[in-house]
Amino acid sequence: MEKTFQLRSDEHRQLVFGPRDKHLRLIRDGLGVRLAARDGDVHVLGTAEGVRNAQTVLEELQRMADDGLVVAEREVRQIIDTVARSGHGPSLSMIEVYTTGRPVRPQTPGQVDYCKAIEKNDLVFCIGSAGSGKTYLAVAMAVQALKKQQIKRIVLVRPAVEAGEKLGFLPGDIAAKLNPYLRPLLDALHDMMGFEQVRAYMETDIIEIIPLAFMRGRTLNDAYIILDEAQNTTPTQMKMFLTRMGMRSKMVVTGDITQVDLQAGQKSGLVDAWEKLAGIDSVEFHQMTRSDIVRHRLVQEIVNAYEHAEREGGGHRPHRPEHRETPRQDRL
Repeated sequence: MEKTFQLRSDEHRQLVFGPRDKHLRLIRDGLGVRLAARDGDVHVLGTAEGVRNAQTVLEELQRMADDGLVVAEREVRQIIDTVARSGHGPSLSMIEVYTTGRPVRPQTPGQVDYCKAIEKNDLVFCIGSAGSGKTYLAVAMAVQALKKQQIKRIVLVRPAVEAGEKLGFLPGDIAAKLNPYLRPLLDALHDMMGFEQVRAYMETDIIEIIPLAFMRGRTLNDAYIILDEAQNTTPTQMKMFLTRMGMRSKMVVTGDITQVDLQAGQKSGLVDAWEKLAGIDSVEFHQMTRSDIVRHRLVQEIVNAYEHAEREGGGHRPHRPEHRETPRQDRL
């Protein structure tokens, strides 16, 4: 099968093709098609599926060029991986953050549904494997809400639980001691706002990043509150966290129930809440799948390998909530 893709201008050609046609080579190698560029057009040859997927990738790159975005190799690889897995391009809707030139957008149908659930509900639980975007997208949605003045502050929370290692005594003040636990949330913020803006917002408490233990006794109004690594909470801690929600606030709770670092025999608060809160209005449950993983391609293969070992009885199998399709999807 052969198809011709037309670009709208020379500027689009430079952005879509990439430096020295690098993006075209990535499409060729990732989708198994042949590409020939002539007079601003791209001729695509290959199987019907390969040609359709290449067309989808090129259309998405052109849309990014229309928005005046710098198309980086990382974004091209993500788009190719997404299309190769699902046959569909990423969502066209971008999440508005402060940093320019680096689009944040859901990359898979599962991520699109997750963002829609966050928009429409006051409390969203999301379970997903490493690399599925559950935390990154939640932070992006919070930054967008702050930019649009829909909220007055962002509160990012994590339990201070070590991942199978004892770090012992950590030097410094309380901020320095907690930094290793909260670093992933800071990294996401720096991608979306820049270092100086994050620092200024943290100094004025517009953005707060705190361990879960410091949430007791608080009521948070006009806030966007995210609990990350929620699989490492106990049921008592989860109840304490959820009851901190104040007026005009929104909560997102994320975690990976295959990576529980609690002591043996302790039930995860995330699993417990998933089982107890189903059926409450404005509470949404969303489960990411392996197809939502958008990190390096090896991450998906690693997750597959560990799940295969669990099925074969070769690894520890944590208690998980009964699998269900996302409840109340008719509201999305």
